[in-house]
Formats: sequence, structure tokens, C-alpha cells
Amino acid sequence: MRVADEGRSGAAPLLFGDELMPELPEVETVARGLQKSIAGRRIVSVRLGKTDFIDDPAALEQHLPGRRIERVDRYGKFMLLQLSASGNADAHPENGDTQDACLLVHLGMTGQLAPCAAAQPCAKHTHVWIGLDDGRELRYTDPRRFGRMAYLTGSGLAEELKIFGADPLLVSAEEFASRIRSRNAQIKALLLDQSVLRGVGNIYADESLWRAKIHPMRRGAELSKKQAQVLRRVLQDVLRKAILARGSSISDFLDAEGQPGEYQRHHRAYGREGKRCYRCGATIQRAIVAGRSSYFCPKCQPAPRVRKQSKGRGRVRNG
Repeated sequence: MRVADEGRSGAAPLLFGDELMPELPEVETVARGLQKSIAGRRIVSVRLGKTDFIDDPAALEQHLPGRRIERVDRYGKFMLLQLSASGNADAHPENGDTQDACLLVHLGMTGQLAPCAAAQPCAKHTHVWIGLDDGRELRYTDPRRFGRMAYLTGSGLAEELKIFGADPLLVSAEEFASRIRSRNAQIKALLLDQSVLRGVGNIYADESLWRAKIHPMRRGAELSKKQAQVLRRVLQDVLRKAILARGSSISDFLDAEGQPGEYQRHHRAYGREGKRCYRCGATIQRAIVAGRSSYFCPKCQPAPRVRKQSKGRGRVRNG
């Protein structure tokens, strides 16, 4: 399972150890930057290098030239470059050239999508060059190639996105509570499950749980309505503040202008094992929850009680 395939099975994302990938704030930051810099530009050419992260490389070369980039949206951890119908004189309706389309992009762990002057030397590990009508190139660079790129139209796009859950920035209090409290999985796993909420990852799950004073091993079904309301509120607050700070740059993340984010300076739990809790002074601990390192305060976020098995359960009755 590739990193960019997370959420397809409806389970929590399977990643490689504790390596990081851009989450909702980082992807939103890049999408906003691209919206400002390339929206309205027409694609004139496509050149590809290594293509093992592209669903159908030939489709990009055949169908992208002639289309205008209408806007750049975020959907969970994906970017969607919304494209107009082809403006080429030789467009073929039977090939979908006369329909609107979309270029889906997942940055994986080390991907960067940014416009630059065509004459600018190419960075190592650049794999996609999309020529624009103003002379610039939109380049995709990815040393590890754990990202994903796909050309999609109509029903194909709808099919791709239907398995994802609600956007945490838009979900109502009622829907959030229903999605969380109706499930018996650990709350950390639920926050990471892209079929429950799309876009939340390890960093912002830990940060929101710390602020809500909820242990990552608590079961979703065990949360009260009030706790669910608090978790939604702090999760949205954390995500919005992280977007304003252009995300968290811990390893490789850079925005569309090549600049790092700054929200890592405001982390209160993630990556702080052995350090003092900003709230109570206890020592931040780390545990593996939902297959990921989870950082929490053992005092502010008390562990759930272990249910005791009844004495009579499991006994073999005679007769």
C-alpha cells in the first residue's frame, strides 16, 4: 500500500514507521499558494521523468495540454487542480477532451509542487514539468516518489473521492459527534482514519487530543457529547492556526514558494517525549497507538480504565 493510497480501505493510514507526510494544513498552504500563482494559466506542454507514482502517465501527456487551470482546491490531503475543457482545435469528445477534468496530486512524504521560470536549473529528483502559457513551468519534485498523480474526469473523480470522510474544518458538531461516538476504535485511530475525517494526520491528532485532554487510547464510543464537542472545537482551532503559520516543517515540507512552515514552534505534544507538559509540568510520554507514535501528557490526558473481567466469565459449568 502506497502512502498516497491511505484511506482507500477505510482503515487508519498505513505509513512507513513514523516518517511524516503533509497533513491538511500543509496541503492547504500549498494549494493556496498555487491558487495565487497559477490559476488561470493554460497548460501548453507536459514532460515526464520517472513515472512510477503516476496512475496513467500517457493520460497526462495526452490530455493536459490545452487545458486551463481553473482553480486549485484541497480535498483531505490531496490537491485537486481543476481543469477546463481542452482548448485545442483537435480535441476529441470521445476521449473526454471537451469535458472538465482534474489533476489529483498527493505530495507523499517528500513531494513539492511549485512554479518556476523555465530557464531555472532543475532540482534533483524533478519528475514532472508542466509548461504554462506565461513561460513558466509547474514542476513536481519528489526524492522518494511516495506521492501520487492522476488525471481524472467526471465519474472517475467522484469514485476516487467517495470513500473519504468529512472535512474537519467543515464538519458540523452533530456529524462529528456521530462519526466519533458511534465507533469503538481508539480515538487516535479514528482521527487518522481518512474515511472518518479527511486530512488529519499524526501531528494534528496529537496536538488536538492534548488540548482536549483526551488520551489517544480512549475509545470513541466512550467520549461524552461534551468531550466530542471540545475535541471538534480544538481540532478546528489547531488546524486553522497551523494554516495561518503555513503548516509544520519538521522534515521536508516546503510551501509553493519554497518556504518552510512555522507551526512546529507551537507544538504542545507532538515530538516532545521527555519534556515538561506546558500545562501541568508532567513529563510528556510516547506510546504506539494505531501503529503510530503518539505523544501525550499522562496527567492531563489520563489513560482509560481497563475493564475488569467478571469473575464468572470463562468458567466451565458442570452439567
